[in-house]
Amino acid sequence: MKKRVLVTGGAGFIGSHICEDLVKKGHDVICLDNYFTGGKENINHLRDFKNFELIRHDVTEEIRLEVDQIYNFACPASPIHYQNNPIKTIKTNVLGTLNMLGLAKRVRARILQASTSEIYGNPLEHPQKEEYWGNVNTIGIRSCYDEGKRLSETLCFDYHRYNSVDIKVIRIFNTYGPRMHIEDGRVVSNFIVQALQNKDITIYGDGSQTRSFCYVDDLLKGIIDMMNTENFIGPVNLGNDGEFTVKELAEMVIRLTGTKSKIIYKALPQDDPARRRPDLTIAREKLNYQITIQLEEGLKKTIAYFDNYLKNMK
Repeated sequence: MKKRVLVTGGAGFIGSHICEDLVKKGHDVICLDNYFTGGKENINHLRDFKNFELIRHDVTEEIRLEVDQIYNFACPASPIHYQNNPIKTIKTNVLGTLNMLGLAKRVRARILQASTSEIYGNPLEHPQKEEYWGNVNTIGIRSCYDEGKRLSETLCFDYHRYNSVDIKVIRIFNTYGPRMHIEDGRVVSNFIVQALQNKDITIYGDGSQTRSFCYVDDLLKGIIDMMNTENFIGPVNLGNDGEFTVKELAEMVIRLTGTKSKIIYKALPQDDPARRRPDLTIAREKLNYQITIQLEEGLKKTIAYFDNYLKNMK
């Protein structure tokens, strides 16, 4: 059934993939973005579609639209970007989510909130299950994002309990792929860009910290399935439960790019989590969620994207 869908942060990395998927399925898609971290180049290929509409708007300001579904993805998601203006980050998470929940309540739309594995902080439980409450520093440099996303979840569940708003909450673990911001500061894009430019690959800490890397196509399927699943509101972890050290990632990027880059080590930033891996039991049970693209294959696709991007910049 054709729906009218709003995607906030729709010109961003993940948001643009959502827009593309929905447009190609024939839905009427409204992409809303203020371009703080998103870019028009991510959605330019959609602008000739009659069922695609682009609005430049900041979610911290109210907007009135008539929609059936809302994917709320408006927020900088990398430490460099969300720490650049922490107060703005908090406002986006809190005021932006409030505005989208208010819109959903008014027009009786279903809203899917993009939360994050960062709500678990530097976890004392491994792997992280949805019922784990986390280990989060409330006053650190990452708190604007971690606590902002935790509060956005609180708002969703309160609107659901007290206003019967139809909510969905997902917790996204490290995702990578084409359309990542070239300067977002995350390890996959950092390592690939440094390698392609034959620069030293920078590891913060000793490289023993672990991450679980999910290719964007696998995440996208989980997102769409979650939006369209009945009788389950979440929260649910979405990601890849394969676990790699940061050093292993760097070595894989060096091998796949054939770079002459060397690995150098710098001090670990404050509150950087030591281990991060999702427990995907609920996602598999409720969404039949499966991983189809493993790290090496996904890295090859992402390397090809950045290689082309860098060549076009010259």
